[in-house]
Amino acid sequence: MDLRTEIKEFLSSRRARIAPDRAGLPSYGGNRRVKGLRREEVALLAGVSVDYYVRMERGSLGGASDGVLDALASALQLDEAERDHLFHLARRTGGPGGPRRRRPAVTVRPALQRVLDALTDAPAWICNGRYDVLAVNRLARALFSPVLADTRRPANTARFVYLEPDAAAEFFVDYDRIACDVAAKLRMEAGRNPHDEELIALVGELSTRSDLFRQRWASRDVRLHRSGRKRVDHPVAGRLDLDVESMEMPAEPGLLLNVYTAPAGTATADGLALLASWAVGQERPATGIRALG
Repeated sequence: MDLRTEIKEFLSSRRARIAPDRAGLPSYGGNRRVKGLRREEVALLAGVSVDYYVRMERGSLGGASDGVLDALASALQLDEAERDHLFHLARRTGGPGGPRRRRPAVTVRPALQRVLDALTDAPAWICNGRYDVLAVNRLARALFSPVLADTRRPANTARFVYLEPDAAAEFFVDYDRIACDVAAKLRMEAGRNPHDEELIALVGELSTRSDLFRQRWASRDVRLHRSGRKRVDHPVAGRLDLDVESMEMPAEPGLLLNVYTAPAGTATADGLALLASWAVGQERPATGIRALG
């Protein structure tokens, strides 16, 4: 990822979506030549000179203070994920706090696999920011059997969503939303780790093979991994409406623990019980799922 280009296109795309009246500024009729705010209007809202903002939008965030970045985030009405992305881009260019590079994990410690295996009533798995599936418990292996059907290891949810679109649309009830979120979270990861060669290769592969991914990637949207609801149509258990808790692991930077549950007495809870019974007969060695590096 070319960092200056990423900064330029991210800032200009966020500026373009804000109409003057939404920012509390006069629009002076309908003869504006630019979509959204002008650069000088962003500079006014952020409390910086026009020249300084122009330099930032051209990709020069190095040296920008936390206060300036906060003011810029407010002027562009960035949400939490977008603000974090802006700060990550600034750090990559020598901004506040200096560069903080992480090497995303490709394996999972045995102790973490034991934690997953101890969760017998809830599907749970561990992934990294590239959507590589690094470890699963029995129920997650059964629940996400369509994702794990690809023999390539580590299995990767983003590849399933974009390179197996028919199967993914059949499995994920909210496929369009899932596709948007996956691209946005990959871009968030690219802001954190722009030199991650495996991430660069993944984005390149998806861009080459999927028109939909190219469209989603071009939106320059970013998302955080958060808790929420995931609805799937499982080939054995049927429709499952699952509550998802997605948790960062401080001792393992870059890894996420995802746990799926359903309230007792619901059809989804009954579906998970059915899935658990089916999983016993479908048991496969856990080493077949973990990344081998």
